[in-house]
Amino acid sequence: MTRGGQGLARVAVVVRAGAAPLWWLGVVAAGAGAFVPGLTGLRIGALGGAALFLGAAAVVALTRRGRYRALARAAARAGRNDVLQDRAVTARNWRRAHRWWLLLAFLAALGSAWAAPAAGALLLAGCGAGLWLKAAWIGRLERADDVLLWVRVDWLTSAGRPVGRTVKAYRTTGIAAGDAAPGGARRKLATAA
Repeated sequence: MTRGGQGLARVAVVVRAGAAPLWWLGVVAAGAGAFVPGLTGLRIGALGGAALFLGAAAVVALTRRGRYRALARAAARAGRNDVLQDRAVTARNWRRAHRWWLLLAFLAALGSAWAAPAAGALLLAGCGAGLWLKAAWIGRLERADDVLLWVRVDWLTSAGRPVGRTVKAYRTTGIAAGDAAPGGARRKLATAA
């Protein structure tokens, strides 16, 4: 970072970074849990897990939307010397900082199968689905204002929360900046016809 520039990470990418690991760890744990009879039986465990999946997805997707909106409204334009972090780097940093929490969540989901098969696993997958929904919602905010939202990397801390206490403001760039589309997905490359 030269001449006072800041490292910036895409808000939607930070949110989306945990979606895939939580989803896939939940799916794998649910598959493994289906072979464990458990105390409640598979049918009750799966029905309870479906309710937990829907509840977790809704809670994660809807939590802190007001703070996201407030930070987006007050966002300032990114400076010329600011450095935009690649999508892959942002996702890798988040996953590396949270790898032990992801492992513990996976082990807890597996262990819960002895009580209610697939319930804890579907809860985990629901958290991942909620993060995908939240990233898609942020993408709609970005499209509506025709900007991309960025957060300073040094404000993310180890928790990696783009609306945490340390985050004071967002920055914006044009819609074509960076290597991630609105919502944090990988940009589709234009193909020649």
